[in-house]
Amino acid sequence: MIKKIKVKELRIGMFIHDINCKWLRHPFFGNSIKVTSDKIVEKIIKYGIEDVYIDTEIGIDNVDAPTREEAEKAIYGKLHDAAKEKPVKKKTVSLDEEIITAKKIKSEAVQAVHKIMNDVKLGKQIEKAKVESLVDNILDSVFRNEDALLALGKLRKINEYVHSHSMSVCVLMSTFAKHLGFDSDLIREIGVGAMLHDVGTAKIAPEIINKTSALTEAEFEMVKKHVDHGRYLLENTPGISEIALLLTYQHHERLDGSGYPIGLEGDDISQFGKAIAIVDVYDALTTKRCYKGWISPTEALRIIYEKKGSEFDKELVEKFIRCLGVYPVGSLVSLESGLLGFVVSHNEDSMLEPIVRIVYDTKKESIITFPYDVDLS
Repeated sequence: MIKKIKVKELRIGMFIHDINCKWLRHPFFGNSIKVTSDKIVEKIIKYGIEDVYIDTEIGIDNVDAPTREEAEKAIYGKLHDAAKEKPVKKKTVSLDEEIITAKKIKSEAVQAVHKIMNDVKLGKQIEKAKVESLVDNILDSVFRNEDALLALGKLRKINEYVHSHSMSVCVLMSTFAKHLGFDSDLIREIGVGAMLHDVGTAKIAPEIINKTSALTEAEFEMVKKHVDHGRYLLENTPGISEIALLLTYQHHERLDGSGYPIGLEGDDISQFGKAIAIVDVYDALTTKRCYKGWISPTEALRIIYEKKGSEFDKELVEKFIRCLGVYPVGSLVSLESGLLGFVVSHNEDSMLEPIVRIVYDTKKESIITFPYDVDLS
């Protein structure tokens, strides 16, 4: 059945039979298109189109489609359900104790990645032993209390994204591997691979990597080459494990074949590749960069959850959510009392009721002089 509806009623899954606009006045190649993302709707709105015709035999009907608010509410409900299953292990040291050591480790890690990138640009070989020593320090902190480095990972300068991203992905992958129950030797190999997963970006022109506006198609194709560069660099680094190579070469592959550099699908992607794809996107979404803002950790998890089974492995997505919790460390939360704070840890009895460090009072519009922790359980 062909039906005319308002553009604001369009939902993902609908099939537009006729955009109801002359071809030269809209951005699509034809007048018929399936709505696969909110961006398509946003484009139609941008071009001033108010009504379209949908085909309910090919796509969903407007009466069947949930509103965006309903869809997001359902997703958040599923996120909460996924997080409930994760038992929280007791930390061996407190956050306040570990944060002092973690700050030093983070600073050293960012500087070390910066040196590695510079060495690669100069044609020097990656010093695997130094990377392993760096990863060992990170793992020691993760095993004592991962919350410290997870929280610090969100504090970074815009112009140091590539370097701090490598450190953050290493921390996240190591934490995830620990949650999955891997032994320490395997976690170490994963940590090294995660730290070096973007090393190929050193071979991409800085003006492209640091560009503040949208990349052209040609520039994006050049950026995609960082994966091949990274693989070549690691293959020529003595002692690098197969796992490190997989993490580097597969972190942009997607379950449905839409990724790069090869477009691998399903089980052609290793479990390590599937895992780092989730972690890499999560860190990128939650970090402010020179050309885009950041979104909250909870919103990032919602986006990733929506793509489970298509771009990302369903089981690993759910395990990642249980690993971090619906309110990951570093998340800004607003309490009913009007107080604002950051999640600093998770309650041992419930991932849905974290421990929050209060820093601001919205009712008084004032900063809390002496921040304090509130256990929401």
